[in-house]
Amino acid sequence: QITFGSIFLGNVPVHEEVHRCAGQVHGYRGCIRDFQVNHKELFIIDEALEGRNVENCNVPICDYHPCHNGGTCTSDEEDWYCECPKLYTGKLCQFATCDENPCGNGATCFPKSRRDVVCLCPYGRSGFLCSDAINITQPSFSGTDVFGYTSFLAYSTIPNIISYYEFRLKFQLGNHHSALQDNLIFFTGQKGQGLNGDDFLELGLRNGRVVYSYNLGSGTATIISKPLDLTLNVHVIHLGRNLRKGWLKVDDQKNKTVTSPGRLVGLNVFSEFYLGGYREYTPELLPKGPRFKNGFQGCIFDVQVRTSLNQGFKSPGTPEGHPNSGRSVGQCKDSPCSLIKCRNGGKCIETGSTVYCDCLTGWKGAFCTETVSVCEPEHEPPHLCQQGSTCVPLPNGYTCHCPLGTTGTYCEQG
Repeated sequence: QITFGSIFLGNVPVHEEVHRCAGQVHGYRGCIRDFQVNHKELFIIDEALEGRNVENCNVPICDYHPCHNGGTCTSDEEDWYCECPKLYTGKLCQFATCDENPCGNGATCFPKSRRDVVCLCPYGRSGFLCSDAINITQPSFSGTDVFGYTSFLAYSTIPNIISYYEFRLKFQLGNHHSALQDNLIFFTGQKGQGLNGDDFLELGLRNGRVVYSYNLGSGTATIISKPLDLTLNVHVIHLGRNLRKGWLKVDDQKNKTVTSPGRLVGLNVFSEFYLGGYREYTPELLPKGPRFKNGFQGCIFDVQVRTSLNQGFKSPGTPEGHPNSGRSVGQCKDSPCSLIKCRNGGKCIETGSTVYCDCLTGWKGAFCTETVSVCEPEHEPPHLCQQGSTCVPLPNGYTCHCPLGTTGTYCEQG
């Protein structure tokens, strides 16, 4: 194990005297787009502690051939993505995926290791392989999982929201300190990503306060509530907007108002209405508005909206109350792990409706009941057979079968 004090991108900061003593020294010149440590992708700018002489890169990302394992990069002026060949997944096609996908009902299959998979269940499904139907009346969201995905519900675009809207909803926080830190409650946008200049409407939690933002195309208006009263079990939000003027009321706090900058008065949004999280892979593509970094952790319920003072409140969706899609959303107060027993020290992990066993070193399989062979990639310590040779398990260790032209205990000699 190696412990890093800090990780530097581009160049290590040094004093000017060092430059003069050492001669001419240059750091990296170019663009860095994706930064990944193990299986976790990081925000290069937002998660940096400090930096200098860094500018936005305007070179088309596909010019850098970011896709791994034969993936094909496609881009336009606003976005890019990797089209992955069979057997690979991830934003950059960097993960060896589920060759014989065991996940059912349209679940997202994700490699837990080279041998085992996790099925990220779609709305209305639960279980190891997402084969169990569940009835969801109060959705439970799990934030951002270890694979970098948020749980979410997506409803059809809310019509007639241009000039006026009101939202009412209730939420219950998950039992984590992180549930208050930087979490998206809902989002809808013009092009779906809240980029600069796009219209968007967004609600979230940051540092224990409710944050409500909207952009009509001429600048972002934001209202931040007082800190939530954590003695309350259920929190109630009522927010709205009429032309440029918006308002927010949280629990029994006083009503707060804001007027958006500029002269534009209409909210033009065409994306689906996302609740609890977002469809895309989180670190790179979560909506950029005020840029919440995680999905919601807890339960959101009784979501209602109206777009005129003369109409009643309704649940979002077509038909009313029905989402178009979702991922890893469970039923509030239900625990999928209550039905699962992981063996040999394995720990049951649940993220909404998604559930799997996190096995201790040396064990694998859905319930951590299979031992890891000394020759398998997951074994600790790894075998020493050189690339191209074949590791063969023995009762007391292993041996290496060498390809033509090599010899030695580990086929290390030519």
